[in-house]
Parts: sequence; C-alpha cells; structure tokens
Amino acid sequence: MMFEKILAAIDLSDMGKHIFAQALSLASQNRAHLLLFHALSPEEENSPLPIPPDLTQIYPAVGNDLTMETWRQQWEEFERTGLETLQNYAEQAATAGVQVEFQQILGSPGRKICELAKSQKVDLIVIGHRGRRGLTELFLGSVSNYVLHHATCSVLMVQPSVPV
Repeated sequence: MMFEKILAAIDLSDMGKHIFAQALSLASQNRAHLLLFHALSPEEENSPLPIPPDLTQIYPAVGNDLTMETWRQQWEEFERTGLETLQNYAEQAATAGVQVEFQQILGSPGRKICELAKSQKVDLIVIGHRGRRGLTELFLGSVSNYVLHHATCSVLMVQPSVPV
C-alpha cells in the first residue's frame, strides 16, 4: 500500500523520537508528505499541571499571582519546547528530502489527531503506545486507543522499546 500523506503524532517524550523515526522512514520509502503534529495538552507527561479555575475559590492561595505567573511561564516553556521539537524534526525530514510541515494545536490529543487526519486527508497516522494496561489506562486514558477507534485512516502503533 502506498501512502501519500502521513501524520506523525509526536509528544515530547523519548517515544516521540521513535514515532518520528518510523514516520520519516515510511515517508521516505513512499515519497509521502509528512505532517508532524503535537497536541498541547495537560494530559501529556511533561506538561505543567493544569490549575482549574474552581480550585482558586476553594484554595485562595493556589490562585495568587505568583502561582499563576509561575504556571504561565511553565506553560509557555512547554509550548516553546513543542514548537522547537517539531521544527527540529521538520528540518531533519527536509534534509532527508521529505516534504514536511508541522502543527501544534491546543486540545485533547486523540480528538485533535483524528480531526487533523480527517481534514488533511491523511492516509496513515503514526502514533506511540506507552503500554499502559488495566486501571492505569482507564484512569489516565489512552490517546492511542482513542485514535485506533476514531481514525478514518490506517494507524501504525509504535511500541515502546523493550530491552532484549
């Protein structure tokens, strides 16, 4: 099967490197357009924890200016790191001769990946799987599980590296 447009769902973990490598390899082999994507979401492992507005009413100290400013700085750094990561990967892809673009969007990762794949007429989504099972997956949710069940195209799941 030939793929013309591949979406790589990148996060800022080590898994993101594996996802990118797999997507770049496939894009090179298929002469496909590569779309790199990062969802800005508090669900991501490395993101600053969200401060819900209603918490400030229960715990006024949480909402003080210093706490909000610190959180804002952490979030801006998270955004900046995401864009730098995408730009770095895009440069690597371009150097390899792959037509590439990238997007970073605020929102629920699973939904945003599926929406972008549909609107951009993507043939393949490359996504990582952290290997969560049981209650951990239930409570933390699973982006890859959501994408598998809601994508309108093929999905390639990159598994975490397991030492042999």
